[in-house]
Amino acid sequence: MDRRPPSAAVLVLHGGHENGTEPPPPGLLNLPGVRMRPFVRALRRATRAPEDGTEVLVRQVRYAHRGWNGARADALRDALAALDALGEEAGDVPVILLGHSMGARAALRAAGHPLVRGVVGLAPWCPPGDPVTQLAGRDVVLVHSNRDRMTSPQATQSLTARARRAGARTCMITVRGGDHAMIRRAPAWHRLTTTLVTGLLGTGSLPEPVTTALGLPPTAEPTEGTLDLDRLRAERGPAGLLPSS
Repeated sequence: MDRRPPSAAVLVLHGGHENGTEPPPPGLLNLPGVRMRPFVRALRRATRAPEDGTEVLVRQVRYAHRGWNGARADALRDALAALDALGEEAGDVPVILLGHSMGARAALRAAGHPLVRGVVGLAPWCPPGDPVTQLAGRDVVLVHSNRDRMTSPQATQSLTARARRAGARTCMITVRGGDHAMIRRAPAWHRLTTTLVTGLLGTGSLPEPVTTALGLPPTAEPTEGTLDLDRLRAERGPAGLLPSS
């Protein structure tokens, strides 16, 4: 069967360190990269080419350096280079950026690239001074554990509000009892992320409360755009797409 050109793409960015100019270790030694493999597998299953042969590409960013490294913003440079390469490979297709921790910071910063339509950030690193104007016109859903000790859920909530005022459509989802590495309640992280990414791509459906949050006006309070994963699951029912653990 002849495949049509890709209809969309997902670019996955794993976590890293605040500082570190050495390259990430190879293969299984790169633990932040390994942690994103279940997400990549789940997305590839969920976006497998249908009978008409259309395809959603799922690609991963390869970092030259394992750290952000201050004003160098190395992960951002790698994300932008990967987006340019993706455009050369697939053409002018809509792209959703999926990032964890430092990778979520890079995704948020790279969202001004013309291919990007939305960002899903997992346990994102959101320093208070980071810009948000590049998020205007994009869908941004950030997912954070209330028990994260590496990155701040409060900073994530603040960024969703600032980005909304700058013209983005934003939502935050809290995973109660999770952790920064997304090991606790791992199936919930994987399934929720797949639902969000496919929903933003238009190949699946977003939970209605997420759609409502994305439609909030710029003046909405930060808490109005903050949802609870377990309440989402309860509203969708036991047969829904959001597991409890």
